[in-house]
Amino acid sequence: MKRFLSVVLCISFVACMFVFASCGNKQGDTTSYKVAMITDYGDITDESFNQTTYEACKAFCEANKVPFAYFKPAGDNTTDRVAMIDKAIDEGYNVIVMPGFAFGGAIVEAAPKNKDVKFIALDVSKGDILEAAVPGYDYEPDKYEIKDYVDLSNVYCAIYQEELCGYMAGYAAVKLGYTKLGFLGGMAVPAVVRYGHGYVQGVDAAAKELGITVDLNYVYGGQFFADADITAVMDTWYSTGTEIVFACGGGIYASAAEAAQKVNGKVIGVDVDQKPIIDAKYGAGMTVTSAMKGLYPATYDALTDIIVGGKWSEYAGKIVNLGLVSGSDPTLNYVQIPTTTSFLKDAFTMDDYKALVADMFSGKITVSNDISAIPTTTNVTVNNKGNIK
Repeated sequence: MKRFLSVVLCISFVACMFVFASCGNKQGDTTSYKVAMITDYGDITDESFNQTTYEACKAFCEANKVPFAYFKPAGDNTTDRVAMIDKAIDEGYNVIVMPGFAFGGAIVEAAPKNKDVKFIALDVSKGDILEAAVPGYDYEPDKYEIKDYVDLSNVYCAIYQEELCGYMAGYAAVKLGYTKLGFLGGMAVPAVVRYGHGYVQGVDAAAKELGITVDLNYVYGGQFFADADITAVMDTWYSTGTEIVFACGGGIYASAAEAAQKVNGKVIGVDVDQKPIIDAKYGAGMTVTSAMKGLYPATYDALTDIIVGGKWSEYAGKIVNLGLVSGSDPTLNYVQIPTTTSFLKDAFTMDDYKALVADMFSGKITVSNDISAIPTTTNVTVNNKGNIK
């Protein structure tokens, strides 16, 4: 009898271990996933949002042996974006990565009808979704419960605190000696406005510390690409004293860089470290710094948690505002300026930058994310030029 019980217990133990192992394998099982990225209105060579997201998806999928493809919509509209999402799903892709605010409408249309698909949306805010979902939307997202208008139970949205890295870039520029600055935004969508308003606050804070006054030209191009009209405005700025322009909005940086090239001017990049891109095309040393979003780590980390870690339940249905996660190591943060910044001894060093980030992380320095009006300043004269187009 004792021998019989021993055998039973042994078999039970082995069975339990098998079940436990099977559960563990399921958590780390990547074979049931296929990842597709849909581009917004650009391509994977846009040297900005699409390219960085594509590179992160590709790197993750190669490292984890997950099938991956990207799909480019035929046009810049929700119908064409949804068509590519449908195409990807028809081909068996069940994790859809979408970069940019333009996907608000596509989420509203595609997510509720594909409940078995996981949607990862980068830089898509509550307001972007409500604009597509709410008839007569009045651009006041806090008034609405998003669940009343669209089911996001299979959607994860990551947005960024652009005002923080905008602040860092503006602060650095003034500390590095620039007193005549510019801001060239693309379209005045919330993310771009937060960049600009953070930039103004950082410029003003640095000017106060130095006991100086500075001038800042401020304009939106009305589009996310360069053209002759926008370049002409930048030519006027640089030829009349502007030293550095924060070019914020996809390919619009080319208009600022073309104008800067003619007078040995400087630029500040956006979203990613644009120094390798801009300096290679327009001249070494042109890019002083960039206000960066952690698109690559945000994409890679989310895919790792969801696909490898089995943590979809921690992401599903959430809109997460990514910002500072470390006061001691700026490179870990989802908003930052790059190590390629033109740091200058006795002006603004890497240690100075780390101290700035520490103060922002601790709350000693606060940055407003209000986009209703350009921030009030004490040491900066802001010349608001409105919109070029």
